[in-house]
Amino acid sequence: MTVGQTRAWDRRWPALGREVASLPAGPLDLSGWFGREASVLLEIGSGMGETTAQLAHAAPELNHLAVEVYQPGLAQLMMRAEAMGIDNLRLLRGDAVVLLERHVAADALHGVRIFYPDPWPKKKHHKRRLVQPEFMALVASRLEPGGRVHLATDWENYAEQMLEVLSAEPLLRNVHDGWSPRPEWRPSTKFESRAEEAGRISRDLIFERR
Repeated sequence: MTVGQTRAWDRRWPALGREVASLPAGPLDLSGWFGREASVLLEIGSGMGETTAQLAHAAPELNHLAVEVYQPGLAQLMMRAEAMGIDNLRLLRGDAVVLLERHVAADALHGVRIFYPDPWPKKKHHKRRLVQPEFMALVASRLEPGGRVHLATDWENYAEQMLEVLSAEPLLRNVHDGWSPRPEWRPSTKFESRAEEAGRISRDLIFERR
């Protein structure tokens, strides 16, 4: 990590962050951690936090929870949150599957976002992709009725896989006919701009819990 990230980690992590592997058994006490009762939105894979910080800032009425394995990314997100005066964001470092299976109750989440997950572009590595039937069934079970899962990717064959997986999940229905129009509220990042420069088109999918 950079010097700034290390300082942010030492200063802010004790209050804002937790390790998934060290969580006590059972569902997280999110209202206690956030200090209020509010609907919870989970972002899986927050990266360097550019989008996460902007969306948390734009929706102060929601409790935003981000899970990520990359420590410098979480540290950078805390720096962004501090600079923007965000207090409705908490961070978890570790495996999203373990988090959802062991520490999130059924019907507990207002929404789940998975933006630009690792595409594992080689065909032999597709099995490593996050968006698989078993995982999306788990995600769907943690959404409240009417809660939404929103995915975005710039890899065409991954987008098609996402559409196939989500369409086959009985707990979910597509909010749109196929791809979602790109929401104006989803920030455009440098990552997305570079993808467009390389000729890759971003696609969004929004499904709702039945």
